[in-house]
Amino acid sequence: MSEAIHDYGFDLLFHPSTNKSTAFTLEERRRLGLAGLLPARVSTMESQKERVLESIRRKAYDIERYIALRALQDRNECLFYRTLIDNIDELMPLVYTPTVGQACKEFAHIFRQPRGFYVNPSDHGEIRRNLDNWPEPDVRVIVVTDGERILGLGDLGASGMGIPIGKLALYTACAGIAPEHCLPIMLDVGTDNEELLADPLYLGVPERRLRGKSYDELIEELIGALQAKWPHALIQFEDFLTPNAYRLLRRYRDRAFCFNDDIQGTAAVALAGVYASTRISGLPFEDLRIMFLGAGSAATGIADLAVEAFIDAGLTRENAVKRLTFVDVHGMVVASRTDLQEHNLPYAHDRERMDFLDALRDVRPHVLIGATGAPATFTREVIETMAGFNDRPVIFALSNPTSRAECTAEQAYTWSDGRAIYASGSPFEPVEINGRRHRPGQGNNVYIFPGIGLGLISCLSTRVSEPMFLAAARALASEVTDERLREGAVYPPLADIRKVSAQIALAVAERAYADGFARLPRPDDLREYILGRMYDPAYEEGECGS
Repeated sequence: MSEAIHDYGFDLLFHPSTNKSTAFTLEERRRLGLAGLLPARVSTMESQKERVLESIRRKAYDIERYIALRALQDRNECLFYRTLIDNIDELMPLVYTPTVGQACKEFAHIFRQPRGFYVNPSDHGEIRRNLDNWPEPDVRVIVVTDGERILGLGDLGASGMGIPIGKLALYTACAGIAPEHCLPIMLDVGTDNEELLADPLYLGVPERRLRGKSYDELIEELIGALQAKWPHALIQFEDFLTPNAYRLLRRYRDRAFCFNDDIQGTAAVALAGVYASTRISGLPFEDLRIMFLGAGSAATGIADLAVEAFIDAGLTRENAVKRLTFVDVHGMVVASRTDLQEHNLPYAHDRERMDFLDALRDVRPHVLIGATGAPATFTREVIETMAGFNDRPVIFALSNPTSRAECTAEQAYTWSDGRAIYASGSPFEPVEINGRRHRPGQGNNVYIFPGIGLGLISCLSTRVSEPMFLAAARALASEVTDERLREGAVYPPLADIRKVSAQIALAVAERAYADGFARLPRPDDLREYILGRMYDPAYEEGECGS
């Protein structure tokens, strides 16, 4: 009997969901077989957080801080999430963008402990059975990637697993979806990255990417297995190459409970920033002209949702589409081009082909959105041109990580004489121009996808619809205070992210009920019901709880 108790106590210290480490009380140590296994002094969670932050802050490089935080997540989930929630401004750039980009590039070299679920071609025919190896029975949110287009870094193969891990950490920290309900999945179908293929430490399938029918069959098996194992789980597609991203979304959006964050989440967060910018510029939303540099999944996803927003504001679909212009590496997207992909065709206008600057001068957009993955493409001439015909030019440099941003906050403000309304995908510090402080917005999808997920699973929705993303964008824009707008910020502070996520969840759930997608009978107070479901990490008797 005593041996069994000892084994149980020892196990508590080495399971991330039960470990409280030095916070186990003296009575718990005696009762749970922990006596002698911990230092004498009992810590509070506050003192443990202080120790964590002190350790993080003394490290020289962000990648070291990332490794330390991941190690904490692997040994004490409760403390990890409490520390992340209470210090979200400081720690989110370490847990996710921009540091996660470097962490993915170095994934095989900093690997310590497995997290998540891996699927590769050799698993064909076995995926459903393999899913039974996952220890948590109640999975509600799944993030899956094939690693082919990680942030703006390209094909990182199995090393892209850092993205689903990071995204799901934010689902928990920012929207209170408990960690045991989250599952990161790497669809490892090889890589065409020569550097990775030559790296003896690379952990993925060391072969060129699986494509065509075999690729599609593996994904079909995976989606079917997930639906069979966890029929109510939300599936988020993440960082697939643009053609696959659109193809998979079209294939599964009406067959599975799923969405693509790069297309739909990015669209909602960008649209929210555009909505908020009109409160600064004073321009009616329906009068805006928007230009995109880049014509991949992120940019066209924003455009697709903007069309719906323009229609909702009273425009015809034809007029809505005319307000959106694309420029890619080959120039303006126009009808005469023969190199366009299917998702570009609705925006291929019947006009003369031009390069970026000529298009900018011809269209005279109010809003310029960069989603290129190519740094420094918003040059001084570009910003000055935008400022030449706009009192308050809206400049969104959304490419991640920071090193890939189309321009920095300081450049946008300096080159526009402090008049730009600026947002970026990764964080930039405030900038002072002419004695005035400008606070750049961070148009990061973290403002959208956690709240979307919380709203969907709270009402047991059966589908993810486009109107839900429009509702989410409006809810996010409404959370930007006048004080923030006076500083030029078009997004709320990250410190308010749980409040913001709850409001977005409410808006999404309301839409689900309105459209008949919700399976859960509507609670008397939907907002309180959602708030009551949010995981709030705290130590309880015996082990960590909610």
